[in-house]
Amino acid sequence: MILTGREIEHRVKTDEITIAPFDPQCVSPNSYDFHLSANIAWYTGDVLDCKIDNPYQRSTIPPEGMVLEPDRIYLVSTAETMGSHHFVPIIRARSSVARLGLFINCTADLIDIGSVNRWTLQLHAVQPVRVYPGMRIGQVTWWRPLGDIEPYTGKYQGSTLPMPSQVWRDFEQGV
Repeated sequence: MILTGREIEHRVKTDEITIAPFDPQCVSPNSYDFHLSANIAWYTGDVLDCKIDNPYQRSTIPPEGMVLEPDRIYLVSTAETMGSHHFVPIIRARSSVARLGLFINCTADLIDIGSVNRWTLQLHAVQPVRVYPGMRIGQVTWWRPLGDIEPYTGKYQGSTLPMPSQVWRDFEQGV
């Protein structure tokens, strides 16, 4: 069951959903619009290897914006800290952003219940597109889970900056 915008706002007030900072103007009929932070990162290698901690570079998006180039993945954190121990968030691009050919988290839209942090967005531009810090980039919907809740305690918990892939750690654990 998806929460309505008014229910999202109510659950933020009762501390069952974390959205900080919270802006009532970002509440939609059944979602909440979130923003880009200025923190950005990208991998510096031409080939990414799942078994290694791939090299990457961090920077900030200047106020005048930054052009994202095709054929590269950019990691940008949300401006908001978000999450819940009661509801499952699913994120996607705002349709206005998607119409520019900017994909956000097209293969990783499900956020684990209990993951409360500034989420890392994976941005991919179909053609060059300029983005700005603080722009409304996506929306989050909140879903009621069925069954016992086991909160996320994984490797990305508590992050505030864009986090590169930690998939290489799975190989260390023999997974």
